[in-house]
Amino acid sequence: MSAHGWTTPAREALRVGAGFRLADLDPRETPGYEGSKATGSADLADGVPSLGDLQERLFAQSVAGTAAGSVLLVLQGMDTSGKGGIVRHVVGAVDPQGVELASFKKPTAEELQHDFLWRIAKRLPARGKIGVFDRSHYEDVLIGRVRNLAPAEEIERRYGAIERFEADAADRGIRVVKAMLHISKDEQKERLAERLDRPEKHWKYNPGDVDERELWDDYMAAYQVMLERTSTDVAPWFVVPADRKWFARLAVQRLLLAALDDIDPAWPVADYDVEREKVRLAAS
Repeated sequence: MSAHGWTTPAREALRVGAGFRLADLDPRETPGYEGSKATGSADLADGVPSLGDLQERLFAQSVAGTAAGSVLLVLQGMDTSGKGGIVRHVVGAVDPQGVELASFKKPTAEELQHDFLWRIAKRLPARGKIGVFDRSHYEDVLIGRVRNLAPAEEIERRYGAIERFEADAADRGIRVVKAMLHISKDEQKERLAERLDRPEKHWKYNPGDVDERELWDDYMAAYQVMLERTSTDVAPWFVVPADRKWFARLAVQRLLLAALDDIDPAWPVADYDVEREKVRLAAS
């Protein structure tokens, strides 16, 4: 697998560290990557076989009952930041049997009867699977904070609850990969305008997105606090500049590859006599 334009591994270039300020990161930047769009497209294509191979090994372990780990990809970002495109173009390149996708919308009446993490815990990936959260439990400290959907002390409690929840998941063998897709307000406006200009994209447009744009600065402040409070050693945040779709997809692919490389899944060993089965098959 080539890496034509990478000068620093994505996991290092994009990781939130001490003193990180979201306002200082240009959403059009390509941290750690010096290639062009064409190079990025080539690198994305080159990464597909490795991603597919590692994911197939992991899924094979789940079928065999030998899997010890799994991966959870958390995609969080403002509307139009490219979460769906990453699901299609990155995660969509692997065997769907080994993928568990969850998209968390407004809580139901039943879900509101429980702690905010109740519905999240039920969707953590099984061993041997790649789980994808297209939006996640972080909505509860983002829109919950900006729209005052919970008291300030409850929002504060949630940061600690999330940290403990993710630490427990990591202890159970789940590699948590959290990617915040950082899009600019101007780029979001262009993408929303495109949805209005193209009838086949009208279904993707939500009039409420314009209302949320009025609170852009509040959301950026909420994201800053989220990154500071919940980026940990076992579940760090990676901020992915998302104005360039090709880079966002490439970066998330690299983060996924790194997580799977950590697991390094091996093909399950046959629990039957292979040579005997060859003889039986030949004679059948």
